[in-house]
Amino acid sequence: MQQLRPTPFDVVFENAAETTFPAIRTALGESSRDPRDRDGFLMNREVVSLLRELRPDEGLGEGIDQLAALIHHGYLFWAGGGHTVRLSSDHLPDILGHSSVSTPQLDGPALYTQLPERRVWAQVIPGDPHEPLDGWFQYHDPNGEVLRVLGVFGMHPDRPGFSVVEVSGGRPLGLARLDGSPVYSSTLPGGASAGLFSLAGEEELLELGWRVVELGADSKLPAPS
Repeated sequence: MQQLRPTPFDVVFENAAETTFPAIRTALGESSRDPRDRDGFLMNREVVSLLRELRPDEGLGEGIDQLAALIHHGYLFWAGGGHTVRLSSDHLPDILGHSSVSTPQLDGPALYTQLPERRVWAQVIPGDPHEPLDGWFQYHDPNGEVLRVLGVFGMHPDRPGFSVVEVSGGRPLGLARLDGSPVYSSTLPGGASAGLFSLAGEEELLELGWRVVELGADSKLPAPS
């Protein structure tokens, strides 16, 4: 049996899942707050402590918002049962080549979708090298109208961390690139011939989350494990 690749949750929250997350759940239950309310979530004392624990010694500056988003997604992933959709290379044509004009109902739990390694790339910071997309966390707002997606880029055993990008909103219908190239086609030199794909903008990341909702509801993706 092929060994499962660690997810960002495994890398970052192994200890928190045993200690801090249960305490956060208890506190949220006592306050009757919806855990998807990020402002309320970040007011929790245990969450503040976890932010301080995970913050590097040199600080984060504006990156504190990204860390807060990661913790929130990680908690909701844990609280929802830790559902992970693991896609193989055979699934990439289905999810990257799919197009729809419909907006599926958002009623499922938070989950993480993991892509095959080094197949989808993006330039997370302008001017920096492109990084591979390991996958993304996602959950929907209490009204079931907005999807929040947190992409995780550049995961590697020899790298002490990774990059994250969060985007949220309704489904970006009519998604197209300004240069006319197909959505998700590679922007790397020689990328297409190597079987690679690219994200060109945050809306393409958001659309991936919506496609998981739609294709998952139609049983066209692996069941979450």
